[in-house]
Amino acid sequence: MKEHLPFAAAYWHTMTQTGSDQFGSDVNIRNWFGKTPMDTAKNRVEAIFEFLSKLGVEYFCFHDVDIAPQGANLRESNKNIDDIVAIIKAKIKETGIKVLWNTANMFSHPRYVHGAASSCNADVFAYAAAQVKKGLEVGKELDARNYVFWGGREGYESLLNTDLKFEQDNMARLFHMAIDYAKEINFTGQFLIEPKPKEPTTHQYDFDAATTIAFLMNYGLKEHFKLNLEANHATLAGHTFDHELNVARCYNMLGSIDANQGNWLLGWDTDEFPTDLYAVTFALYQIVENGGLGKGGINFDAKVRRGSFEQNDLILAHIAGMDTFARSLKIVEKLKKDKFFETILEKRYASYKTGIGAEIVSGKANLETLEKYAFDNTINNKSDHLEEVKAKLNDYIF
Repeated sequence: MKEHLPFAAAYWHTMTQTGSDQFGSDVNIRNWFGKTPMDTAKNRVEAIFEFLSKLGVEYFCFHDVDIAPQGANLRESNKNIDDIVAIIKAKIKETGIKVLWNTANMFSHPRYVHGAASSCNADVFAYAAAQVKKGLEVGKELDARNYVFWGGREGYESLLNTDLKFEQDNMARLFHMAIDYAKEINFTGQFLIEPKPKEPTTHQYDFDAATTIAFLMNYGLKEHFKLNLEANHATLAGHTFDHELNVARCYNMLGSIDANQGNWLLGWDTDEFPTDLYAVTFALYQIVENGGLGKGGINFDAKVRRGSFEQNDLILAHIAGMDTFARSLKIVEKLKKDKFFETILEKRYASYKTGIGAEIVSGKANLETLEKYAFDNTINNKSDHLEEVKAKLNDYIF
């Protein structure tokens, strides 16, 4: 089970999230705040490694601004990062806990009001590129298994003032620069892109798995990237999580996941801890069918609810998520042992195994031969008994 479930904790939700929302101020009780932002940053390093050790979780993920406060300028920000990275590196050596992935936050600061790589301001593009450069150096220093790009503001509010093609061209330029620099410094982590359809921008360029894959293929980037897919982002795109995983798997693009769940009644990123046994089971089935996640893992990009403000709730919430995945893995094992889905698919597509179906699949058929066959053939469809399938799934899950 440990091999199948490489869990990770999200630094931003675990260490820096305050419990505030658009209608209320901070409520979370935390004991790592120091006299200065750098003191707090150092205390958080101690806290995250203690937290991970208590849980038995071997990985964590972070943005640059999660681990170190931003300075008055880029040089000062990089100096703060270097100071904290040195502490993290020592803790990694001490504990064996590793970085699943790191990334650069190119969406929170006011400079990114118009986006980062997609910004209409070339100075902003340059700053974003500098952040990526530093992020890759940090990934190299800490031996991160992956490096993630999440285009938090890579999109547009209105086409009335947007050159969509030019902005996407610029995004591709930055990705190619990152690939070149990773080779230069011998950073061997897997590049990942995390799709998200909306929030904060009206339309983001990495809308969902299919859109992102099309972008990567169009700009000659497919061989260098895989997808980091999030359950809540699938919800916002109008998909199920297993749909997004299946799409990525079809193109050999499934790299890693952010484990959470959304609320179908709400139109924003609620980032709840995953406790839906059905959704997690279906997602894990796709991951098992993929042969695992390679260098990727299961990152709990999830935050405790505002009412769960005690520090111990962080432990309890992660246990809830891990237990859900553990139970789901046992269910998937039974489904695979009984060839539950394999049998369903084999029966449903049996007409393509022989006769005219086999000719279609093998490429022997053409429009003329198919017309001739259709003239003399009577079509007899069969029920797929979907309700029965769902009922049987209940037996496996419960």
